[in-house]
Amino acid sequence: MLVHMQDDDVAGGDLTRMDVLAFLGRQGPASRATVARELDLSPATVSQVTRRLIHQGVVEPLYFAPSEGGRPGQLLGLVGDAGRAVGAKVAADHVVLVDVRLDGQVMATHAEEFDATAESAVDKLLALLSSFLQRGESRLLGVGVCVPGVVRRPDIGDVDAEVLGWAGMPLGGHLRKGLGVPVLVENDVKALAVAERIFGRGRGRPNLVVLTVGRGVGFASVCNDALQRGSDGGAGEIAHVVVSPNGRECACGQRGCLEAYIGTEALADAGRTSGVLKSGDGLDQLRASADRGEPRAREVFARAAQRLAQAVAPVLAALNPDAVLVSGEGVASWQYWDTSFRNTLAHRLPHWMRHLPIEVDDWDDTSWARGAAALVLATPFDRNAAAGEQRPQVLARLHSSSNKRH
Repeated sequence: MLVHMQDDDVAGGDLTRMDVLAFLGRQGPASRATVARELDLSPATVSQVTRRLIHQGVVEPLYFAPSEGGRPGQLLGLVGDAGRAVGAKVAADHVVLVDVRLDGQVMATHAEEFDATAESAVDKLLALLSSFLQRGESRLLGVGVCVPGVVRRPDIGDVDAEVLGWAGMPLGGHLRKGLGVPVLVENDVKALAVAERIFGRGRGRPNLVVLTVGRGVGFASVCNDALQRGSDGGAGEIAHVVVSPNGRECACGQRGCLEAYIGTEALADAGRTSGVLKSGDGLDQLRASADRGEPRAREVFARAAQRLAQAVAPVLAALNPDAVLVSGEGVASWQYWDTSFRNTLAHRLPHWMRHLPIEVDDWDDTSWARGAAALVLATPFDRNAAAGEQRPQVLARLHSSSNKRH
């Protein structure tokens, strides 16, 4: 059931107020003058709008910025505890949960073993979430869940994920019924891109690519401030594009997929083939060998980086992003990928793109789950957020939460 809201509420029809809230959510603290300039609003309009947002408890005055001559401007920012979201990263063998404030600060984390192929997997996930939801103090706006698979519509949340053994899994509907709160479900790399856009290095960059390496390879793009999902939610699914016909067998059943050459298992196989690893050794041993200066180990990473760059160069040329953000579990070894990746891109991209910024993240397993929470937290900040049918409920909860602060 939807909560009734007046037109002058934060969650209502005042688009100017939503624009101001969205600007502060995406860009961080800013002065009224900056808001007015960037949104092309009059100072009087910004003063009126921000006064209402402060009264509603979702924006607060912070500190005065240093002056470059003239009167210093007071910065305004989000009230972090005006709302919260819980994010869940579902992997084949574990679940990571985080509790995240409206301003992106992680307040609590929890990880637990999980068997996605078990008949009771979704019920167990529901039980884990139900218990974890009780830990937060501020008002819960909703739950975000990210998965290594394809989700046609995040607000509905039906999942196709081969690695989890899920085909048409009605995850969103099951969790919404059991939890009684808004639930958004999305591909994990897309969720990570949403988090980068509103909380991280994507702020102020309307065109962005997120590239992840680890068990497989992930790709997500933001174009003109909108996450690209494609017609069926499969935009960016480059892991199973065939790069070598009749090549290595991939877990998906095809041969020659990109993932079959640069995923964790592929790297370990290459290490064993080169003689640097023994039977039973894996990526950790390959990285340790590279750390010791073993040239064969470093060459395994360099070849994978070259193949990855060859695969993504045409896509990057087509998208022309402001930056490429590299993330995922595999960045622990990125120092052995970096030179080969950059050099290959430099020879594959148009000359005007050869200085494309490539930024590597410090990875933490909670980053995926924080991305899931960002699906919910982005809803008040982004008209392009794929919240669909869940958007009114999320915004109503933010409004309800802010009213209880006064």
